[in-house]
Amino acid sequence: MNKNINITKIALIAGFAISALSGQGGVPLNNLQGTGGIAFNPLAYTAGRQWEGGESNVVNKIVSKPQVGGWYVTLPDADINWFAAGTAFTVFERLELSAGYGGINAHKYGDRSINTYNVGAKLRFLDENAFDTSWVPALAVGTVYKYTDSKTVGALGLDHDGFDGYVVASKLVTQTPIPVLLSVGGLLSDEVVNGVVGHNDYGAAAFANIDLIPVKEVAIGFEYKQGVHVGDGISNHDYFDGHVAWFVTDALTLVGAYGYTGNKDKFYRHGSTKDLGVGGGFVLSIQYQF
Repeated sequence: MNKNINITKIALIAGFAISALSGQGGVPLNNLQGTGGIAFNPLAYTAGRQWEGGESNVVNKIVSKPQVGGWYVTLPDADINWFAAGTAFTVFERLELSAGYGGINAHKYGDRSINTYNVGAKLRFLDENAFDTSWVPALAVGTVYKYTDSKTVGALGLDHDGFDGYVVASKLVTQTPIPVLLSVGGLLSDEVVNGVVGHNDYGAAAFANIDLIPVKEVAIGFEYKQGVHVGDGISNHDYFDGHVAWFVTDALTLVGAYGYTGNKDKFYRHGSTKDLGVGGGFVLSIQYQF
């Protein structure tokens, strides 16, 4: 984990995961697109721990260790099973580079299977608690290139690929009775159903995370992602999830969650392209930081 993310030695964090420096796994996780964050949302923290040797190791100034994450999402109402894997690392202690793959079985969308490919970059331009303060959040900007091979792209008049752009602020609050991780950001995206179905025009949206760390091995939190309106009457439903992360060891984190993406019947039964969603379901993740 980057030294600037190792903010305290008590139990850090977060969303779908947590930055616990005190010997447990940590944030950011590799999210569903591979970016350092929670499940859907990025965090301002960059991915990857230091190599052995700390400050004396010149490699730490150039490239961090990599980290990897895997996700399984089941949405039974929509008959969708989604597998995702991602990896990320940080160069020059500020620039995170990431890659992700998704394999989606989505029978009711007309595709037996959909593959997605993502490549991301995130620049942390302000460190947490900068200027010798205890209140300044970490700030970062980032982008993700996303591609889907969904066969419904042509039928819906969409594009196979597109970019996300975002700005995000993250802060671990330690003045409260238990540590709280807060994160909020803005997203510019052309995604349709998180980019799985395709891409259209660009729209803006907001996202946020809050996580409580009642004990150092556990984080309990909530994630929100506003649905993006992408033109031509197409809009995504808001995404929500509640989650629990368990930092099993200093390298291994396990996450369980329930997420809701909107009423899947609007698309399947009524052909509506407003507030697109694929129902709710359970999420499991395993994360490993080398």
